[in-house]
Amino acid sequence: MDEIEIPQYFLCPISLQIMKDPVTTVNGITYDRESIEQWLLAAAAQPSTTCPVTKQPLHRNSDLTPNHMLRRLIQSWCIANGNSGIDRIPTPKSPISKSNLVKLIRDLENPVLFINSLKKMDELAIENENNRKFMAEIGAAKAMIMFILGCFREGNTTGLAEALRILHLTWNPTPENKQLFKDSFDFFQSITWILKTETDQNDQTLKTQAVLVLKMITEIASLSVLERLKPDFFKELIYILRKTSSQQAIKSILQTLIEVCPLGRNRMKIVEAGAVFHLIEMELSGHRPEKKSTTELIFCLLAQLCSCADGRAQLLKHAGGIGMVSKRLLRVSAATDDKSLHILALISRFSATREVLMEMLSVGAVSKICMVIQADCADYLKKKAREILRLHSNVWSNSPCIQVYLVTRYPR
Repeated sequence: MDEIEIPQYFLCPISLQIMKDPVTTVNGITYDRESIEQWLLAAAAQPSTTCPVTKQPLHRNSDLTPNHMLRRLIQSWCIANGNSGIDRIPTPKSPISKSNLVKLIRDLENPVLFINSLKKMDELAIENENNRKFMAEIGAAKAMIMFILGCFREGNTTGLAEALRILHLTWNPTPENKQLFKDSFDFFQSITWILKTETDQNDQTLKTQAVLVLKMITEIASLSVLERLKPDFFKELIYILRKTSSQQAIKSILQTLIEVCPLGRNRMKIVEAGAVFHLIEMELSGHRPEKKSTTELIFCLLAQLCSCADGRAQLLKHAGGIGMVSKRLLRVSAATDDKSLHILALISRFSATREVLMEMLSVGAVSKICMVIQADCADYLKKKAREILRLHSNVWSNSPCIQVYLVTRYPR
């Protein structure tokens, strides 16, 4: 392919690749549709944007006119050079129209047509960002919320996976959309129902989509709604956390739990659901991709749970709890170091039986705390470490496992 000279006007000025779907802007310049749409989308946060070629002002909502003649020329040239390794450019799909999309939304209310409508909308949402943006403007997210609530009330799971995916992909946090969720406890109940329900569909796919939507709505729900979450809600989340292999689902669940943990009795409900034990097991397994970011979330949640007596008790009850926390110290990130020291400080201050203090010594937690003082890390972390050591220096200072001067050299 490198030996073939590609006509210059076949190349997109942005991507410098052969155009698959050439479109012309209002100022007469032709681009590949995907490239210019991405350019305009990236400019959405800016006060104004310009044409990539002429640098003239270009409105973000400018019409993009398909250049059918150029597309046919490119396709003919590709076919003529097929023996030289040039792939044929397929004819692009026509952009979705407002009338077609409105019809698909209306068909959701038809018991015969709703499945076909959901599948078409799902395909459109997955296809590209421009479709998702257009669907959001038409009100697809609101239609999906109503559909999901209807399924919950009727106990019908057909089409739920598609509806949840469409909602997640087309969500736009407009004031109107936020209001739909802000005080809607019913929607949290519907998600709990989905997580508990066994279906004939791909169960993991459905529940992964459910927790992705859950994270999204948790961020905008009112405090009064989040404080009313039931123990079953947390039990189902922890159950999915144990069973799922989806990293996206794992992170969404952890972020959701971190968001709701400080409110009302949620911390106790999460502890009672067995979260502490499972978070420790997740870290001890050590077989997750994207380990750093997931570990940071795990330790952020653990630090919150250990702020209550039952949370600390659950961590200490696990044979590998203290050892896991100390092992991650100075190995992952500054954020994890902060939370690790916070957990060890809570244990040292509020749960420090002699048995616990000796376990901290035997599993290397005390040695690791000493290493923090010597390590090249933030001063506030060193201060935390010194405070932990001072709390029980009378117990730890006689041990050959640590250097005594690390406990005594810093003034109180």
